[in-house]
Amino acid sequence: MIMIRLANPQEYPHLTEIWQRSVRATHDFLSEQEIARLKVYVAPYVWLDNHMLPQGFVGVVAQRIEMLFVEPDLRGQGIGRQLVNFAVTELAARELDVNQQNPQGTGFYLSMGFVVTGRSALDAQGNPYPLLHMRLAEGESNSG
Repeated sequence: MIMIRLANPQEYPHLTEIWQRSVRATHDFLSEQEIARLKVYVAPYVWLDNHMLPQGFVGVVAQRIEMLFVEPDLRGQGIGRQLVNFAVTELAARELDVNQQNPQGTGFYLSMGFVVTGRSALDAQGNPYPLLHMRLAEGESNSG
């Protein structure tokens, strides 16, 4: 049984650990100091395994996917895909930014029906990490 629900505040420490492991696995351009500084909390929706433990999460604000992270050891098993589908169908997500230096993330979002609509030389904090702006392609239902 697959379950996605709003995270409970007591789960935030565990979600932060998933976030840190996932960032280290996919954002090799960030230093440890930058990873520590970037911790951001958006009330995320969590993907729960059969033991009801969160193994991934997605945060959406104003129809934008602001974060998507999956336990690194479980990547490639469809968790990210299920979370994005949930964000699109249940939370009306249509846009996101992805670090240009994260080709795995960019490829994943392209495979999910998002297209690159622009680029910024700096990230939202003004750091020199270029972002690709992406939007769900017209007509994409993202059903899987």
